[in-house]
Amino acid sequence: MSSSLFLSQPVAPAQPAPEDQGNLFTNRPSLRKKAEKSLFVLLRLGTYFVLAIAAFIFLTIGIKGGQTVFTFRAPFVNVEFLTQSPSTLHVFEWEGKKMELGDEAFRAFKAENGVEEIPSVTYAYSAGGIFPCLVGTVLLVIGSMVIALTLGVFSAIYLSEYSAQGWGIRVIRLAILNLAGVPSIVFGLFGFGLFVIYLKWNVSLLAGCFTLAFMVLPVIITAAEEALRSVPQGLREASLALGATKWQTIRTSVLPFALPGILTSSVLGIARVAGETAPIMFTAAYVVRDKMPWQVERFTDFFLQGVMALPYHIYVVSSKIPQNAYTERVQYGTAFVFLAVVMLIALGSVFLRIRLRNRLKW
Repeated sequence: MSSSLFLSQPVAPAQPAPEDQGNLFTNRPSLRKKAEKSLFVLLRLGTYFVLAIAAFIFLTIGIKGGQTVFTFRAPFVNVEFLTQSPSTLHVFEWEGKKMELGDEAFRAFKAENGVEEIPSVTYAYSAGGIFPCLVGTVLLVIGSMVIALTLGVFSAIYLSEYSAQGWGIRVIRLAILNLAGVPSIVFGLFGFGLFVIYLKWNVSLLAGCFTLAFMVLPVIITAAEEALRSVPQGLREASLALGATKWQTIRTSVLPFALPGILTSSVLGIARVAGETAPIMFTAAYVVRDKMPWQVERFTDFFLQGVMALPYHIYVVSSKIPQNAYTERVQYGTAFVFLAVVMLIALGSVFLRIRLRNRLKW
């Protein structure tokens, strides 16, 4: 009887000890975790700050440069700025009106009105356009990337497919990595000494292309070698088993699948090559050049002549002449076109890489 009464009475649950309260698997706050969380917050804020500064810079260039490049009248593009050469701006008063004319237009205006001299205020490089600079930049980028990709891909093929992996190859790879961190001014002095003085190419398009190619070559070699190594070894073995030679295997079974990765490195190379000023200042760029690159008597002179370039033009109008509202307009307009050119060339490489990646799969 007593046992049944004992079993029928409800039993109160045991109260946990104070030190056992809470989930044992819950992360308890500690000084180390608080420090990690604070560091994470600081890194996030730093990233947002850098992005905000970059957005402000690009927005400023876009707004001020867009005012120079685009107009409110059809065809809504400042054709003169994109198709003419830089010239001196003449600002003067004529019959109570303020006139702003470039050098050639100013001379024609004086001849039309039969006046020999008109008092005017001149501003260097503040009239005309940037067409020769645009052409020179495109030629330098295309020429240097053709040279860099050719030498870089063949060097990567040798290092990845043919060379014996000994201490000599390791030293070469270390030298390539070190060259990637050399300042561009050093490459400019190297190109000036080798191509301009020793090989007597003078300040020319060819000297500038080779200097820029050597500057970006370490990045392309490293990226191309990694792209070649990422191709499965089974493709090589299957090709060799079918009787193909070593070179046939590389050309038909390895290189096509590595091209998307190689083109990825070319995008980085284009961005660096197009934006460099110091190397071309010593080897290729002129402040002003009257003739266009194709206005030559012999075909060889096309490569052995200097060119104008957008980065060097921005450097000149930003630091070598007196600053005013007219030069500021040219500065931002040139920077806007320069960013657009780099973006178009890079997008072309990205589009080609995507097409190759979609077509070649394993």
